[in-house]
Amino acid sequence: MIRKTKIIATLGPATESVERVCELLEAGAGIVRMNMTHARADWVRDVVGRVREASLLVNRPVAILMDLTGPSIRTGKLDEPIDLEPGDQIEITLGDASSTMHRSTSVNYPGLGEDLSVGDMVLVDNGVIHLKVQSKDEERLLCEVMAGGQLGSRRHINLPGIRVSLPALSEKDFLDIKLAGEVGVDFVAMSFVRDAAHIEELRGLLESEDCHAEIIAKIEDQEAVKNLDQIVIASDAVMVARGDLGIEVHMEEMPIVQRIIVKRCHALGKKVIVATHLLESMIDNPVPTRAEVTDVANAVFEQADALMLSGETSIGAHPGACVRALDKIARRIETSGGAGYSEAARLDTRKKKSVRSAVSLAESITNSSIVVFTDRGVLGNYVAIMRPERAPIFAFTADEKVYRKLLMNRAVEPFLMEISEPRALLVEKATAILRETQMVEAGDPIVVLIDVLAERDQGAVDSIHLQTV
Repeated sequence: MIRKTKIIATLGPATESVERVCELLEAGAGIVRMNMTHARADWVRDVVGRVREASLLVNRPVAILMDLTGPSIRTGKLDEPIDLEPGDQIEITLGDASSTMHRSTSVNYPGLGEDLSVGDMVLVDNGVIHLKVQSKDEERLLCEVMAGGQLGSRRHINLPGIRVSLPALSEKDFLDIKLAGEVGVDFVAMSFVRDAAHIEELRGLLESEDCHAEIIAKIEDQEAVKNLDQIVIASDAVMVARGDLGIEVHMEEMPIVQRIIVKRCHALGKKVIVATHLLESMIDNPVPTRAEVTDVANAVFEQADALMLSGETSIGAHPGACVRALDKIARRIETSGGAGYSEAARLDTRKKKSVRSAVSLAESITNSSIVVFTDRGVLGNYVAIMRPERAPIFAFTADEKVYRKLLMNRAVEPFLMEISEPRALLVEKATAILRETQMVEAGDPIVVLIDVLAERDQGAVDSIHLQTV
């Protein structure tokens, strides 16, 4: 049985060797992620080479995702941690202002005072510490501690419901975008996206570096949720980044927000990834909690294209076991049906309507498969959007970049094959590959979709037909 849900594994100290990458790929990961918050350029160059080597060793395709740092707001460096209790006061200095209190920290965003008003809440260190703004001037904010904890250096700040004036990309992001073009990554994830203009800015920069990576918009704050549709339309894929997003929205709203994002991606025809805290306990433990199993199962039932592991594989003690756990849960839940959000997919072009008809045909025939020939991956994406329940999707392309990008699409098994022959020979060649890899058997029905320039002296003519292997 082919697993439909794709798995993304983050690389780090626990998994940066060729041997560990091989283990992740053999366990079921098809995409590896580099978190640029913690990555230097020389590490990236080395790791990309190891990933390509591991792919050849295990004879499995792999795509590479570069996750940009983004313009995060962080507290400053402290000589020693500050213990905060409810009712305490703490000062946040702005710009080059000096501290006037024992409990004081700076911030890396001088415009913070302009964005905040008296009474606003400031959440620090993944939402553990809650501060309420009591007063402000040009040099500092005076805050009351509402929920305490130990404040360390360079802790992340969240401002729920507040639109900040941060730029779309950080200085490090600009350097990493050049690096993305140099090493040839397949996906670039943009952190703290707030509107479609941010996506277009990144796309222009990638094009200037001759980088053809697809853009993943990370939904991490309330502003992004407000502008969800425009962000989904502008991007190639969307990530439900539940770390920061789970701090930005009330905890009881998080499952609803996740469902809304997944539904809108289905409706607008874009890939969607569910990420963060999927198997958090497995950073230390060899098995997941039952609550984590249920959380993963819900994401699979919602028919997300991919699930992403972060600390579980980058620093965890059991990276291979984490991937195997996702694989096992996904395979079981996929046999129990799905949420059916794809029924709301917008069929706003003739090609999408044709694909819907082809999928309906394949679903109505026992043991059928869908075979797609595509130049740019568009047709493979369209078929994946329709979320066929029974028929697997086999996508053939001659472009290696397209081949790797198809690894993100739910239920799509991509194959790299020259597709310049006449159409009859194309189908014959593809079915031979599928029989050799035991994907189909003689006598199986297949629904064939073609939108490539099969006859290079002719135009690309859409084609759908049914035949038997």
